[in-house]
Amino acid sequence: MDMTGKVVMVTGASRGIGAAAAKRFAAAGAKVALVARSADAVADVAGEIGRDQAVAIPCDISRYWEVDQTVQNCIEAFGRLDVLVNNAGVIEPIAHLAEADPEAWGQVIDINLKGVFHGMRAALPPMIAQGSGTILTIGSGAAHGPVEAWSHYCASKAGALMLTRMADKENREAGIRALSLSPGTVATQMQKEIKASGVNPISRLDWSDHIPPEWVAEALLWMCGPDADDYLGDEISLRDPGIRSKVGVA
Repeated sequence: MDMTGKVVMVTGASRGIGAAAAKRFAAAGAKVALVARSADAVADVAGEIGRDQAVAIPCDISRYWEVDQTVQNCIEAFGRLDVLVNNAGVIEPIAHLAEADPEAWGQVIDINLKGVFHGMRAALPPMIAQGSGTILTIGSGAAHGPVEAWSHYCASKAGALMLTRMADKENREAGIRALSLSPGTVATQMQKEIKASGVNPISRLDWSDHIPPEWVAEALLWMCGPDADDYLGDEISLRDPGIRSKVGVA
């Protein structure tokens, strides 16, 4: 997949899936805007890629005005925006519904759900104006079924999947491609937090059970091509052996 001449913006790009995705898109020839709350960490990742090909933009995606300015900064830096990867997300604090702190619960919604909306809302107008654009959102199997002590995460991921379907419903004819990727469990900091909680069967998985973030990055790159068009407005599962084969990580 050649991304030369394309511009990709990745949220949560300071580590894990986001950092792997930014590096993979850059390796495919794209210019990349790396977005994260941690200014120093995201600058380090951008520095690894190279100043001619990457820009680091500190941003709290729970605040719309920051996301809108980030999209503007990306376009000022590289002239356009072709792909938005809604990757940023959190799972802490893990807690049962009857014991969850309402403010902390709401903060997860602000990042995992409203953050996805903010990204779409800011990116769609310039993408529609140029007649093309791809919006990829990291989903989860948690969007489809309850997981103990994950009410915030399950609810936010279910909502984010509906946002993908809405983006497709309203904008496919304008040239917008919207898809969600459910990667399964990935060897990232989030899985360490889940492991430490000791709650539900996912916390009891071995580290070797998780796929590397580079597999997710490869899938995101594949989703930018025409082979993924059959899944527009839907969610692709990287747990599916057939999808892994198509992506090339089987």
